[in-house]
Amino acid sequence: MSPKPLPTDLPTYTFRSARDFETFLEREHTTAPGCYVKLAKKSACEPSVSSAEAVEIALCFGWIDGRANGFDENWWLVRYTPRRSKSIWSRKNVNTVTRLVQEGKMRPAGIAAVDAAKADGRWARAYDGPATITVSDDLAAALAAVPAASSFFESLSKSERYAVLWRIQTASPQNRAKRTEAIVQMLAGGNVPGRTVKPQTLPEDRQAVKKAVAKNSTVKQNLATEDIPTGQPLPTAESRQPRRSGLRPRS
Repeated sequence: MSPKPLPTDLPTYTFRSARDFETFLEREHTTAPGCYVKLAKKSACEPSVSSAEAVEIALCFGWIDGRANGFDENWWLVRYTPRRSKSIWSRKNVNTVTRLVQEGKMRPAGIAAVDAAKADGRWARAYDGPATITVSDDLAAALAAVPAASSFFESLSKSERYAVLWRIQTASPQNRAKRTEAIVQMLAGGNVPGRTVKPQTLPEDRQAVKKAVAKNSTVKQNLATEDIPTGQPLPTAESRQPRRSGLRPRS
C-alpha cells in the first residue's frame, strides 16, 4: 500500500508516546486549529501514542477525534480538532469523560466543553453506538402506525438501521417529533436517510405518523432534558490532583 498524500489543511504529527501528545496539547490546545496524528498499526516498527490514549488526552483538553483513515501499511491518520460549540457527544465519550473527571485528569478547556454541553442539552442527548442503540418508544409507536414503514425498517441492514436511530436520538427536544415524522414517512416510501430519492408516502400514512408521534413526543422531550449525573463534581484547576505522566488507556 503506497502512502497517500498528506493532508494540506492541517499539519501532521507523529507522537511517540501519550506524554508527547499531551505535551503538545498543553502548549497548543488554545491556539492550534487542529492537526492530523499518525497512529501506528501493529505492523509498524516505530511506536506511537495509541488510539485510546489519544482520544482520552484530546477529551481532557476539549478536543475531539475524527474518523481514522489508512495512510499506508503501517500508519493510520486521524484528524484532531477543538470541539465545536454545537458538536454532539457520543455516549462512549460521555462515559469516558465521567471517568476522567473522577480520576482528576480533566483540564480547564475540557471541563468547559462539558459544562457547555450540559448547559444546552447536548450532554443529555449523547448518542449510543451501533452495539447498544435501541428503538425508542416514540419511534416504535410511529412505525407501528404505518405498516409499510415498519416492514421496510425491519428489512434494513445494521448500518442503515443505525443511521435511522442515530438521527432520532441526536434530535433536539424541539425537533425530535418533526424529525421522527419525516423519517417514518421516508421509510414508508422505501427510502432511508442519506438517499436522494424523494419518498412517496400516502396521505393516510402521513396522518397516522403525525398522531403516533404527537402521542409520544411530550414524554420524550421531558426525558431528553434530564442531565446525566457524573457522580462527582467537576474539579477546578486548583482542586485537581497531581497528574502522572501519560494517561491510562481506556478499558
